[in-house]
Amino acid sequence: MIEKIGMNLPVEAMQGEEKRVSPTPYEATTAFSTYLKNAIQDVNGLQKASDKLNQGLATGQVQDIHQVMIASQKAGVAMDMAMQVRNKAVEAYQEIMRMQI
Repeated sequence: MIEKIGMNLPVEAMQGEEKRVSPTPYEATTAFSTYLKNAIQDVNGLQKASDKLNQGLATGQVQDIHQVMIASQKAGVAMDMAMQVRNKAVEAYQEIMRMQI
């Protein structure tokens, strides 16, 4: 999960090339929504894997409790991170709404 966190910046932006083309608002919105959708799907996948391992441990199919605990912790950390991102997004929205024009 940690490997996937980050912006998928083009190589030109990382190399400091001076000629940069900014995306249109539609492209930026679409890219951001796609990024959020993928992140939520990743969190959901970790939750499902953890649930499957927990169920396997309860039925005796999984013998390695370490594997189950690691999966549970990964799912928990991913969910905590998702909740913090959500909280920051809500705070930013509320701040924008409080701005006077």
